[in-house]
Amino acid sequence: MRNVSVITFINILFALVLSLLVTALFFFISWDKERQKRDEISRYQLISNALLSTAQLNPTKDEIEKFYKNSKVKPVAINANRLLILSRGKVIFEGESVYGRMQIFAIGDNHYIYLQRYGYNLMLKDIKSNNIRIKVTILIAILVAFLFIFLYIAITRKISPLKKLNKQILKFAKGDMNIKITYKSNDEIGQIAQSFDNAIYHIKTLLESKNLFMRNMMHELKTPITKGRIAVEMIEDGNNKKTLIKAFERMNELIKELAYIERITTRSFKPQLKEVNINDIIENSLKLLLCNRDRIFVETENETIITDAKLLSLALKNLIDNAIKYSEDFSTTIITDSKSIKVLSKGRSLEHPLEYYLEPFTQEEKRQRGFGLGLYIVNNIVKRLDYRLNYRYKNGHNIFEIILITK
Repeated sequence: MRNVSVITFINILFALVLSLLVTALFFFISWDKERQKRDEISRYQLISNALLSTAQLNPTKDEIEKFYKNSKVKPVAINANRLLILSRGKVIFEGESVYGRMQIFAIGDNHYIYLQRYGYNLMLKDIKSNNIRIKVTILIAILVAFLFIFLYIAITRKISPLKKLNKQILKFAKGDMNIKITYKSNDEIGQIAQSFDNAIYHIKTLLESKNLFMRNMMHELKTPITKGRIAVEMIEDGNNKKTLIKAFERMNELIKELAYIERITTRSFKPQLKEVNINDIIENSLKLLLCNRDRIFVETENETIITDAKLLSLALKNLIDNAIKYSEDFSTTIITDSKSIKVLSKGRSLEHPLEYYLEPFTQEEKRQRGFGLGLYIVNNIVKRLDYRLNYRYKNGHNIFEIILITK
């Protein structure tokens, strides 16, 4: 029942309770009918014994009428009617005592008492209403049903705002930051809605502040880097000039990567998926590296996959860049197939679990040749493409693998 929604759980619960109530009502009516039948027989026996025992005492007419009235019976006077009842009536009970013989006949819903004793016979019709109990039972059942329905409607209406709240949360999870939750009640659901609305406001404010900070920072950095790059061109050629050019190019590259990180981490970003050859992905990655390819070894299969070529190329470029920078022989091997892309490099194993390096600006303590953004970028891209990033150390090699098929 853990994965069943609240509405479904309430529906199941009320359906179960309703079925139990209907079953209980059915058994109660059946039991009441049997008890009523036994009570009727006992009453008929008392009436019969009273009349048969006093038949020889010749009671007065007033006494007989009073007895009939109190017992809620009346005599059937016409012999033709008696014969009709005796011939067509169904005997539901008969018995004998020292006072005489008694038979109970039923025709439809009417019951008749036929008494016999030494030439004395009498037929009485039961005029007592037996439907009061059933009517009371049905009335109680109807009241319980109305109460049950009222409770069901009240509970479902009370929790119905949860559906709306869930839809708004899903929209927010998909990147819609313009959601405004309005729920006037001050109950627990209203408090949750208000808290969620406050959380949306604070998250939206933080994201706007972060975006503004990133844009301003990148804008402010580009100006001195551009000026420095221009100034370097005025320096005479030499090792110092080459070093400065590489430094400025690396800073420019970092700004571009930060801008791309900002873009792919927004909720509204959608990868541009299309069919592409894995070899083309590798080629684009190597172009982005701008490095010597002599130390990069590629083992690929001529496979095509459906992906965002630009995103996957950037992720692979960062994996290759890390592999070359941190390997013992400054070389790397790329192995691909239709299911994964592996980047291997010779060197010592990572000191921490992979999750440690997926955070931005995280590096090994003795490795200071980068900014610590490579795996952070790779991880964000892999998530956006619904892939998975794995790491293992085998035979003296670090192996980073992008799993293309996750199902």
